[in-house]
Amino acid sequence: MTPPDTVVAAAKKAAVLLVDDHPIVRQGLAQLINQQPDLIVCGHAEDSVGAFNAIATLHPDIVVLDISLSGPDGLAILKAIRADDSALPVLILSMHDESIYAERALRAGANGYIMKQEATDRVLEAIRRIRGGEVYVSDRISKRLLQQIVSGPAADKSPIEALTDRELAVFRLIGKGHGTREIAGDLHISVKTVETYQAHIKEKLSLRNARELVQHAFQWVSAQDGR
Repeated sequence: MTPPDTVVAAAKKAAVLLVDDHPIVRQGLAQLINQQPDLIVCGHAEDSVGAFNAIATLHPDIVVLDISLSGPDGLAILKAIRADDSALPVLILSMHDESIYAERALRAGANGYIMKQEATDRVLEAIRRIRGGEVYVSDRISKRLLQQIVSGPAADKSPIEALTDRELAVFRLIGKGHGTREIAGDLHISVKTVETYQAHIKEKLSLRNARELVQHAFQWVSAQDGR
């Protein structure tokens, strides 16, 4: 029989839902989190459908959400979560450059953003802090946000930052080798809408044609994945 103290301790653990399309990443995070006295993984999901089903059935206390998923990306999922539940804490855990994604994630309603390259104790700290009602970002992003409040947007911002969230999602999928029809299916939008986003991206990034768009997107995705 389980001792009463053990039952009480388990009941106090915060339930964490992991949303990531890499099984090895999910397994590693689960092993790390389940070793903690105050946290436990209640479920896993690899895409938007699995994420929403798990949220509805498991009622997690915290969602740890990757940005790069098949189909709708993490930002789209985050916005959908916020449309349904404004209070559920969500931590974005991603390999992607925080200078591109952190502010977007916070604007979309994330409670924190941390890169996968961070030490494991930082990941645990981020989970605990957003569980406690705080916002978690790196010192670098915190300083950047404060600087923007004081002095306005930085003059050396990357042109990529001018893209909207959906344009960035299309750009990322182009860089992963997805064609127009495939992107339309991934994002549940029409081919014509994808083409419109492609035109906007080319204009904002000063790209002359589709070939340059594909090359630029591939180089960007390769640099991001290599971080």
